[in-house]
Amino acid sequence: MASEWQPIGAALSMGLGAVGSGLGIGMLANGALQSLGRNPEARGPVQQSMILAIAFTEAIAIYSLVVAILILFVL
Repeated sequence: MASEWQPIGAALSMGLGAVGSGLGIGMLANGALQSLGRNPEARGPVQQSMILAIAFTEAIAIYSLVVAILILFVL
């Protein structure tokens, strides 16, 4: 019975993690582009902050992938 729900749980885990990560990265890029449009001289610090924030946001998708793999193969 439990094995029937494992693929659904893994798909939900990966899907929601990817959607959340994608929305977060989109919002980060939007904010960075708006700030660069207002102050083009701040390119360096804005770009560094954006890349760091994107890396942290992408970690959420990686964690959800790990959870999906655990659901499929361990539980």
